[in-house]
Amino acid sequence: MNSSYTSDRDSFATGTLSVEDRVASYLHRITERASLNAFLSVDTDRATTAAKESDERFVSGLQRPLEGLVVAVKDNISMKGLPTTCASRMLEGFQPLYDATVIERLRDAGAIIVGKTNMDEFAMGSSNETSAFGIVRHPLDPNRVPGGSSGGSAVAVAEGMCHVSLGSETGGSIRQPAAFCGTYGLKPTYGRVSRYGLVAFASSLDQIGLFSRSIKDMQVTFSVLAGHDPMDSTSSPAPSIVHIPTDRALRVGAMPLSQLEGCEPAVIEAYQRYLDALRATGATVTDVFLPHTETWIPTYFILATAEASSNLARFDGVRYGLRVDAEDGDITTASRSAGFGAEVQRRIMLGTYVLSSGYYEAYYGKAQQARRLISDAYANIFHQVDVLAMPTTPTTAFAIGEKSDPVSMWLSDYFTVSANIAGIPALNIPFGTDAQGLPIGMQLQGAMNSDEMLMEVAGGVGWD
Repeated sequence: MNSSYTSDRDSFATGTLSVEDRVASYLHRITERASLNAFLSVDTDRATTAAKESDERFVSGLQRPLEGLVVAVKDNISMKGLPTTCASRMLEGFQPLYDATVIERLRDAGAIIVGKTNMDEFAMGSSNETSAFGIVRHPLDPNRVPGGSSGGSAVAVAEGMCHVSLGSETGGSIRQPAAFCGTYGLKPTYGRVSRYGLVAFASSLDQIGLFSRSIKDMQVTFSVLAGHDPMDSTSSPAPSIVHIPTDRALRVGAMPLSQLEGCEPAVIEAYQRYLDALRATGATVTDVFLPHTETWIPTYFILATAEASSNLARFDGVRYGLRVDAEDGDITTASRSAGFGAEVQRRIMLGTYVLSSGYYEAYYGKAQQARRLISDAYANIFHQVDVLAMPTTPTTAFAIGEKSDPVSMWLSDYFTVSANIAGIPALNIPFGTDAQGLPIGMQLQGAMNSDEMLMEVAGGVGWD
């Protein structure tokens, strides 16, 4: 069952469908498909109460902008009343004392939150296999991964458990699972959506974003979430680039085939069809060579692990998180060893190494220089084209346990990490399937603050 909020809202307003019935159907679906392990906690009572209030508001004509919108929230976003665990034993059972800004904005606009979704531990992973509370499974094939780290949020939307869901992105953690599961997935411009209340992984890369089955649902939800927040020092008041140019054809940049090595044939074929579909709307498509692509993955992982090492230092067994008393008195080492999984420990160790006094300039300093080159390259490209089109992932969803080598797992983020490095918006668009029926995703990237334009372009060519 997949329903669009924008169509449901008309039914709510006319009384042909009640919000309470829609919420009940979603809660039933969550229970029915519990084997997918998409949710870590479900807020049945509050969601049902909020649905009754929404029905009353529709009857009285007092509906708010997102009245009756049903939302699932990734479990690294703070919300009073439900645990925020980051899918880690380190935070098992932790109850936040405040709502993240995005939660406040959703509730104030009439949205109904049904629960918190499973994820890779502390958002570190590309497959949702690192969760301390079990693997999330692909909705079409339970032996495959849904992508990560926001796999639970992707599955919740793909399987009709909510209208939209919130995820977070550090290097592709929304777009990659959206591509694997066949949904839209938006990574906003850095600073467009408040990060206040998001548990930090890599603060200069992290961004809260959205999953939806309908681009219209994404547009109406983003309009409520976006905007400056004084609680977030990285929040941007910059105006958006809203519309597609009307005085000329849309200019689309395409990656030449020489830069698509490693892509499955089905992905390349879908990419060619997507470019043809863009041309059919009147757009001009021009090959654009992206420089420095060989630096994308190493730059991302040096920056991300360095920031993770710093951000996760607070979980020391004394101030935050799990506390394990050790016989030798080293509470911090015992607590972090017991509380963090293998992938989190790996990234902390890598980050500590690249920040160490003997290697700081050789690794972290060089990565910052490469970041500037990547950002400048994007700025030059967006003087030539309005949007850049490329595949979201080089493959479709892979089997659980298939990528045991961390480096091969990291390479699944090849087409996504550069947008986080540069801070630009990027959007996954479901576009076809492979021979096994697994979804394929295409990606649009744009200049800073062109989020609305990307959604507008996607609305013309996609699976809405």
